Amino acid sequence: MASESGTLYIGMTNNLLRRILEHKSGVMKGFTQKYGCKKLVYYEEGDDVSGALEREKQIKRWRRSKKEFLIRSINPQWNDLSDELFD
Repeated sequence: MASESGTLYIGMTNNLLRRILEHKSGVMKGFTQKYGCKKLVYYEEGDDVSGALEREKQIKRWRRSKKEFLIRSINPQWNDLSDELFD
């Protein structure tokens, strides 16, 4: 998730659509509400919870430039990908 100013939030969930709605509505207190991270700019899907947690930790350790490269690899304009998921 990203804010309009470019602040990034990285997390994992077992229900992407529900989590997007939580971010967009601001019901969850914390980092994403404070910084307004409401745009889904990148996501990966998988079935392995431990693998997903490891991937989350891996990406969180990256420099910002590497995170931005990953986002631009699938979403060069940083569009809100949740629009596609809710169609």
